[in-house]
Amino acid sequence: MPKVRNLDHWAIAFREQVRQLGHGWTVRESPKSGRVMLKVRGATEEAVTLAFPWAASTAADAQARVRNIYKLVQEGYTLKQAALVAEGKAPKLTEQQDWPGALERFKQQKLQHGTAIKPATWEAKYLPVLTDAVAMLASSKPPTTPAELIDRSISKWEPGSRTRQERARNLAQFLRHCVNREQFPVIWQPQTDLKEAIGRKPATATSQKSDELSDQQIIDLIDSLPKDDAGRRWADALKLLAELGLRPIELLHLSIKTDAKTKERFWWCGYEKRSGGGVTKARRLFPLALQADDGTLQEWKLLERWPLVLPPLQSGNGAADAIGSYLNRREGWKGLRAEQEAAGKRVSVYAFRHSYSLRGHQRPPLDSGSMALAMGHSIEVHCRSYTWASESTASAAFMRAAQMIVPK
Repeated sequence: MPKVRNLDHWAIAFREQVRQLGHGWTVRESPKSGRVMLKVRGATEEAVTLAFPWAASTAADAQARVRNIYKLVQEGYTLKQAALVAEGKAPKLTEQQDWPGALERFKQQKLQHGTAIKPATWEAKYLPVLTDAVAMLASSKPPTTPAELIDRSISKWEPGSRTRQERARNLAQFLRHCVNREQFPVIWQPQTDLKEAIGRKPATATSQKSDELSDQQIIDLIDSLPKDDAGRRWADALKLLAELGLRPIELLHLSIKTDAKTKERFWWCGYEKRSGGGVTKARRLFPLALQADDGTLQEWKLLERWPLVLPPLQSGNGAADAIGSYLNRREGWKGLRAEQEAAGKRVSVYAFRHSYSLRGHQRPPLDSGSMALAMGHSIEVHCRSYTWASESTASAAFMRAAQMIVPK
């Protein structure tokens, strides 16, 4: 009869500790190599042989390795992948998964299904970061976790910036698509909270958000533009931005509609802004004429003169960049920027839109809900973006309350 080998006390303790990790977890001595063999029994049985001899001298190190492997399996790795990661070797997930194919299918999903985005949005905001990510995953030293992949893919953009935020969220969308629709290992499910990856701007960083301009500053700027045909076209573009509170891109989506009942003609913006919060619907626009310091309202007759011939706005990186490039060559704009910077403020092409919001809350004033509707975003976004929105609403409410007569 074969001799039965008695287990030493260390081996009994080792087996018991592993057994306590979870149902089906066991260790034994490999009959072929004499090293520690780890087995996990579940729907199927998996086994890996670790680089530790089955001996009392290596038992403590082997126990620590098994605990690390257990944690990795709970995160979504297979047993073999977890063993490789715990040993300091990256699992060959990039060889097992079709990352380029998944990227192409994700593109079709974004362009043709759900809250579909435009091809230009894909090219500008998704493709750069996703191309970099797939290239990293196919490299000789690929990231082994979604957190590492996101960190490495967005490191080129400034911490806390809008671009870095967009890139992190878009890459996270791609990873969720890979796990949920492509059946990639759950280890590639990204973290829900991306704040740590996006980061925050340093305390010394200057905000990129533009401050508002006064009506007189906008009037003076427009009056400073050249009086030739090109100058007049650019002047009309700025007048539309200021009087209607438009985003620069919305200049490309303007039209006139007529009320079927009253026959009133009104401005209409067909632009639908897609973002993480959903889709901003097309909307009616409500002009707010600018008022000079002497009290004169500017009668630009934009509605009566429509359709206007506007300058080229579709070349390069879009309408905002086209307007910015033109203004950066104008002395009036240079002087205005210097004046704002001296006052500790910033100015960009979005200053015309911000000024519209301030004008609405000052005159007559309008409530935040009406202004948010006119500007094409939610009340929450409106109040978060413009502090005077919540302040003016509160002031108006208290003024009405103070005027109420309570009968005795």
